[in-house]
Amino acid sequence: MNHISVAPLVTAKVKGNLSDLPARNGAGRPRAVAFCKRSPGTWVEVTNAEFLADVRAVAKGLMASGVGLGERVAIMSKTRYEWALTDFAIWTAGAVSVPIYETSSARQVGWIVNDAACSAVILETPAHARILAEATAGDGERQVWQIDAGGLDKLRAAGREVTDEAVEARRSQVSRGDVATIIYTSGTTGRPKGCQLTHDNFMALAENATERMEMVLRAEGASTLLFLPLAHVFARFIQVVCVNAGVRMGFTSDIKNLVADFGTFSPTFILSVPRVFEKIYNSSEQRAVSQGKGRIFAAAAATAIAWSQAQENGKPRALLTARHALFDLLVYSKLRAALGGKVAYAVSGGAPLGPRLGHFYRGIGLTVLEGYGLTETTAPATMNTPDLIKIGTVGTPLPGVAIRVAEDGEVLIKGNNVFSAYRNNPTATYEALVDGWFHTGDVGQLDDEGFLKITGRKKELLITAGGKNVVPAFLEDRLRAHPLVSQCIVVGDQKPFIGALITLDAEMLPSWAKNNRLLNLSLDDARIR
Repeated sequence: MNHISVAPLVTAKVKGNLSDLPARNGAGRPRAVAFCKRSPGTWVEVTNAEFLADVRAVAKGLMASGVGLGERVAIMSKTRYEWALTDFAIWTAGAVSVPIYETSSARQVGWIVNDAACSAVILETPAHARILAEATAGDGERQVWQIDAGGLDKLRAAGREVTDEAVEARRSQVSRGDVATIIYTSGTTGRPKGCQLTHDNFMALAENATERMEMVLRAEGASTLLFLPLAHVFARFIQVVCVNAGVRMGFTSDIKNLVADFGTFSPTFILSVPRVFEKIYNSSEQRAVSQGKGRIFAAAAATAIAWSQAQENGKPRALLTARHALFDLLVYSKLRAALGGKVAYAVSGGAPLGPRLGHFYRGIGLTVLEGYGLTETTAPATMNTPDLIKIGTVGTPLPGVAIRVAEDGEVLIKGNNVFSAYRNNPTATYEALVDGWFHTGDVGQLDDEGFLKITGRKKELLITAGGKNVVPAFLEDRLRAHPLVSQCIVVGDQKPFIGALITLDAEMLPSWAKNNRLLNLSLDDARIR
């Protein structure tokens, strides 16, 4: 198979925009909890009615401060409630949001703010303010509000004289086809490109994904804890789909205490990138080794993988089922409890997860739904779903999306999620969008059931001096399975052999060294060895 198209589940609409979502929820389900804000020792709930009122208050402040229809407003902050609030407030004011990673350098900030012609910036900390000042020195005046310095309160105060009617008049001028956000790509080849995504890109995809992922998003008490950067399209789409589906959403950016936050928030599903799933596995393994239970964990992991594989090959045999039930009591239940005890699904994206981890997590009772997409496709174009899953693939197209594999293996995408254009870059737009098909640069395969498997990047295929073609992704996945490996890049193009550049995981080193009786092993010593 080289082509598959899935019809939309939701009738295409022309009217409306993303600001309709909090307005609809606030009017229809005012007392339902929309968000939870992290507070020392507790979670503070925000209802739909409270969120709508807050969005309108900040939107009024933006309007009163002169932010006009279609103007760009940058957001530079870690993942927190105020990020979502600011995003929807910008849309309610009829403006366009431009996310910036909170870890960005002055050079990166300067390029984004100037290329997008941002008239205002909402940032989080004094450090961010200093970076912005350095990045935009001499560029002229633009309004800046700092969250940690009461910037949003200043906006609320500034907008007190703006009427609700004025807000409705402003936001009603925005259609689904208008640009909602400009997300800048990573810029691995030259300067980052500003990917213009429309309100319809988010809304049509979210509406169809909600129907397709009904078992996850509309389950009783559905909730998720968002910790990935909202500057990334993956987390951003999840934010929109959760508001659309009425999912309770919490925010945290404290990765070191993430497991503790899972325990107190108790999400029903989580989303992450493969590296986080790898670290959870490695940490659990090393903890078991330190407690003298390494063999038990290894046997439990092997059983989980075998049990999951058996689900695809028929019914597990009696002995395997019995071993799985035993380890569920001894090991798996404890792992699920560490994630809050209610989590049943995890959504993975951003990079290949690998079959090993996919089978392990399903085997312990946490089904990982791996998906695939890019900034240009508003995140997911394909996804495994609870009722249609094949581990080792990135699933089938979501409703309203078509996938084609070109003769050279490149994955092409068309649908309601494909971006409109790169800002100020018609040449790149022309090269990426051909007859409505977005050329991803990824190489993949479609099986007979329509499941997509990504096998590499067109530009990353290594050809050794001996003429052998090597796909680095598979080797990199195997190397990252070691608890000491943080990141790795396989190299060797036009060389007689393959090698790898590896970075060590500083957080895992102490426990690994202790378990292997290498006392006082420093990071520098480990690099030398």
